[in-house]
Amino acid sequence: MNTTLVEKAACHLDVLCRRVGNRAVGSRGNREATEFFERTASSFGWEIETDALDVVDWDGGAAGLTFRGDSFHVQASPYSRGCSIEEAELVRVSSVHELERAELRGKAVLLHGEIAREQLMPKNFIFYNPESHRMIISLLEHKNPAVIICATGRNSALAGGAYPFPLIEDGDFDIPSVYMTDVEGARLLAHSGGMVTIRSSAARRPDKAFNVTALRRVSGAKRIVLTAHIDAKKGTPGAIDNATGVVILLLAAELLRDYTGGFQLELAAFNGEDYYAVPGQMDFIRKNEGRFGGIMLNINIDGAGYMEGDTAFSFYGTPDHVRETAEGVIREASGAVTGPEWPQGDHSIFMQYGVPAIAVSSLWLTAGMETQALTHTEADNPDIVDCEKTAAAARMIAEIVRRL
Repeated sequence: MNTTLVEKAACHLDVLCRRVGNRAVGSRGNREATEFFERTASSFGWEIETDALDVVDWDGGAAGLTFRGDSFHVQASPYSRGCSIEEAELVRVSSVHELERAELRGKAVLLHGEIAREQLMPKNFIFYNPESHRMIISLLEHKNPAVIICATGRNSALAGGAYPFPLIEDGDFDIPSVYMTDVEGARLLAHSGGMVTIRSSAARRPDKAFNVTALRRVSGAKRIVLTAHIDAKKGTPGAIDNATGVVILLLAAELLRDYTGGFQLELAAFNGEDYYAVPGQMDFIRKNEGRFGGIMLNINIDGAGYMEGDTAFSFYGTPDHVRETAEGVIREASGAVTGPEWPQGDHSIFMQYGVPAIAVSSLWLTAGMETQALTHTEADNPDIVDCEKTAAAARMIAEIVRRL
């Protein structure tokens, strides 16, 4: 392994996770991260395109819930409005059937049990939004409680490793909400019918974020689009989710700086995969409406570089020659395998438009998606990253591109 490339991987990772810090969409750190990507990619001679995105930044502030002087630990749901409710009747709801029957206007509704098992998709999220989720959101808006209290456990597949996970994470949903552990929720259930006081100083504010794309233009050629989301959840350094993906894009920019093949190359740092409105992804779709047929392949990197296990390449509708080329590179490398398919990434955008895709991640993560307790937590920090694996992934991706 080229030691210099490994050292650069470590340096890029340090910038994104330690020097920049918070990369949540709309934050100063997020803008610093996109500026860093732009500077670094342009230093290797790539043309840069930036697209401004209208977003909402959010400050969670402090939150509290009391019943007759007894305090309960709650957090403001991400992107929720704040509230100050002196006294509201507590109503418990554990199912859609109970929600349909409940009288909630002006009350505090405690969502627990079955209805709180899955993180609800944001109301305007177009890529995956089950009817059951849409029904819950619609019923809540119709019944208009003063505040929603969510008691949740863990759901790694949909909400990462956070415990408790926020049932509602949606800046387009205007009923204030807070969340607590299922254990704390069980304690609060005993006071159903009583009067609770809830305060949250959470606040939204409009801001800007940016998509950044590095290009090697080839007139009239089909496109290969490499993607990685540059944002991270609030409260996490976002090392494997997804600073390592951005690092790999930047290493690929260096490795492919002299590319003279027959495809147009695009390295896109998407802004918003871990944000309720996915603004960067929506902007990419708008810009490419009617042009997806010109994309030969997407390679999406998310969750790569974990210190344990192999790097996993998974394939989605790839033509035989593309898969054979990629698997040839994988066989020649050490520490890389063909892994399981997983839909929870930006490659799903390309799949929906009929574009073949390859997703690059850590086998530890994709094989343990249902149980892992790492992503979306403070534990997702540079200490869990193997920069040799990160650099190796960049080399493999660059080699696949060269051989196509």
